[in-house]
Amino acid sequence: MDEQRAYALLRAERVRVEELLARSVAAGDDDREAENAEIAVSDAAEPLIAEGVEDAVEEGLRERLAALDRAELRLQAGTYGRSVVSGEPIPDARLEANPAAEVTVEEARR
Repeated sequence: MDEQRAYALLRAERVRVEELLARSVAAGDDDREAENAEIAVSDAAEPLIAEGVEDAVEEGLRERLAALDRAELRLQAGTYGRSVVSGEPIPDARLEANPAAEVTVEEARR
C-alpha cells in the first residue's frame, strides 16, 4: 500500500475513534450524574450494568487507539502492511477495511 494512503487511512481512523471515545466518555459522565441525581431507582443493578457496558466500550476504543499507535510505528519503521506474526503481506483490501490490521485474515482466524 502506498505510504501516503496508509497515513491517510490511519489518520482518518484515529479521528473517528477519538470522536467516538470523547462522545462515549461524555455520555457516560452524563449518565452517571443523572443516576446520582435520581431519588428512586426501580432496579439497583441497572445503573451498574450500564456503567459496565460504557466502561467496556471505552476500553475497546482505547485498545483501538493503541492498535493505531502500533500501526503508525510500523509505518515509520517500514513494516506496515506485513503481518507482525509471519511477515506475510497483508492485502491492501484488508488494510483499507482495517488500517490497524496486524495480521492476515488467515492468521486472525487461528
